[in-house]
Amino acid sequence: MNFDQLPLPPDLSIKLSTDGFLLIPDLAFTLLAQTAFSRLSFTFTREHLDHLVHIVTDKKNSHNDRLIASYLLKNACIASKGVLPLCQDTGTAQVFAWKDYRIQTSGNDSIALSQGAETVWRKENLRYSTVIPESFFTEHDAGNNLPAQILITATGNTQGQKPSSPAYRFLFCAKGGGSSNKTTFFQATKAILTPEAFEAFLKREIASLGTAACPPYTIAVVAGGISPEQNLLALKLATTGFFDREVPGFDYQIAGALPRRDTELEQLTMKLAQETGLGAQFGGTALATSAIVLRLPRHGASMPLSIGVSCSAHRNLHGVIDENGIWLEKTVLDPAAIPEIAEGAAYCDLPAQKALRISLDDGIPAVLSRLKDSKPGTPLLLTGDLILARDAAHARWKEAISQGKALPSYTTKYPIMYAGPAKTPKGACSGSLGPTTAGRMDSYADDLMSRGAALITLAKGNRSNIWTHACKQYGGVYLGLPGGVAALIAEQYITASSVLDYPELGMEAVRLVSVKNLPVFLLTTANGEDFYSNIREKTL
Repeated sequence: MNFDQLPLPPDLSIKLSTDGFLLIPDLAFTLLAQTAFSRLSFTFTREHLDHLVHIVTDKKNSHNDRLIASYLLKNACIASKGVLPLCQDTGTAQVFAWKDYRIQTSGNDSIALSQGAETVWRKENLRYSTVIPESFFTEHDAGNNLPAQILITATGNTQGQKPSSPAYRFLFCAKGGGSSNKTTFFQATKAILTPEAFEAFLKREIASLGTAACPPYTIAVVAGGISPEQNLLALKLATTGFFDREVPGFDYQIAGALPRRDTELEQLTMKLAQETGLGAQFGGTALATSAIVLRLPRHGASMPLSIGVSCSAHRNLHGVIDENGIWLEKTVLDPAAIPEIAEGAAYCDLPAQKALRISLDDGIPAVLSRLKDSKPGTPLLLTGDLILARDAAHARWKEAISQGKALPSYTTKYPIMYAGPAKTPKGACSGSLGPTTAGRMDSYADDLMSRGAALITLAKGNRSNIWTHACKQYGGVYLGLPGGVAALIAEQYITASSVLDYPELGMEAVRLVSVKNLPVFLLTTANGEDFYSNIREKTL
């Protein structure tokens, strides 16, 4: 693993005391956290980019697999300029730290790390995604994306070895809601511990991951754990690639237990992911780029079992503070300058002429008529106006309906894209903007479609039978956007954006947005045909 040494300001000094203790001032933590979260918001490691290049260049992959990976590479090239972040969901700030017993600090480590994270979300064009409870049922936008989640573990020389130089080690993660929502935990029994039962479990759960969390994924599976908390901590670190990156001095124990990897089950997990047919969002074999399967000790009466993913926005970086300074894992600052990445990013420009061009300004009835004979999976290019609205706006519409009020007129005039953009850079018309998970809005299907709203929706991932049946009943369609390419969408496909309603909702405000040649796929038709249901039928 390659690290950069960060330059230190004149007033920052890290010293080793005469008795062998490393003295670290608060400013060191703030500087490291600020640099880490800024770097991982806009750039990827070379390893992650190489995974995407491999998908594009492997001609055995489906066209759509190669297309999505190419979009992701192009998105990485745009985001690396440091203006538009990689994903509109710039996530919550999470820090895992391992503190050597010979480290001396003021005791404000967590506060200083949090200040570094807060500075990045305030100064950069990121998104405030955190909401703070006012009561059990009410909440408000935090306006600063705090609190950060910080876990510091004490480490020390407990085995009698000759102590190495003291070091404070870190893992910085920006975690979006879409991939976090795919974490599933089970209290199983010993019966799961047979090859046949465990394979059946993997097959069922991997297929149920769907595509809403922006694959290609890193898939992690953890069996065992003295407690549910130990299991889930191991799962979280596994999704970051923690156990794949050899960092000298890291303690890879999870709350006192060293996980056991099973490479055969990891190969099986990859095979089952390929066999789902879901691919990198729109059909194929590239649902996952890697897998990790871990086994932990357990209580004889308990069998904790979990599965989770890291999405294509794989934002995790290691850092170290030692007597030589502050170190941070390297990322690729100019991916477009690497020939194989640039070539992979260019693949997505090839098939555009094959898509069906749709003018949204012709009106919803005209668009639905144009699509009536199209099959699920048909690529489209959209031009015209639509609105952005997601969870909070839908909840307000539902409340209005329950009070006997009419829906706002824009809900029936425009297609609805589920999205919440990042902050708008100076001089730009939009911040990073990508689709959010479609399924979270499925419960509103009948309320909206029966009133002429949501007859054309745009989002990411598969939807439930509730929405599919509503499309068939009311003549609606669902269009799927590539997920994980928010910088690309903002720079190349958005021509105007303005707040239309509920400005107090922050990133969840309703916006009127103009798009030009926005690439989407027809996923659910007005006849009730569903793209992902067709894939499931073919793979059963």
